[in-house]
Amino acid sequence: MANLNPRITVEPGKMGGKPCIRGLRFTVYDMASYLASGMSEDQILQDFSYLEKEDFQAVCEFLRQYPGKDHRP
Repeated sequence: MANLNPRITVEPGKMGGKPCIRGLRFTVYDMASYLASGMSEDQILQDFSYLEKEDFQAVCEFLRQYPGKDHRP
C-alpha cells in the first residue's frame, strides 16, 4: 500500500495490520461502516472526539485508491 495519505497508517501489530486512522485503534473500515449506516460526519465527530474532519477525506481517498479490498479487522 504505497503512497498512502499520511493520515492512514498500517502497523503489523495493531488491529491485525488493517489500515487505521492516524495510528489510532480506529480502522478505515470502522469509519466506512459508520458512514454506510447513515451517520453523518458531524455525528461521527461528536461520538469520536479524537477524529478530525481531514480523516474523512483520507478514508475516502483510501477507499478510492483500494476499491474492493476487505478492510475489516
